[in-house]
Amino acid sequence: MSRNPIKTPCVQVCFVDPKAGVCVGCFRTMEELGRWTKYSDEERAAIMAALPGREDAYREAKKA
Repeated sequence: MSRNPIKTPCVQVCFVDPKAGVCVGCFRTMEELGRWTKYSDEERAAIMAALPGREDAYREAKKA
């Protein structure tokens, strides 16, 4: 029985900014990182769709 691999935004740069509460490699939260394999494909897709906005917000906040 073959399963499709789980899609992930991981870029192998794993550092969680404690102030922002997100990984600065993929911009997932600690909860999302821990539960990633338990989420449905739809839940993972929704999180992945939110990641570019999180990255933009993170970078803007770092400029301030």
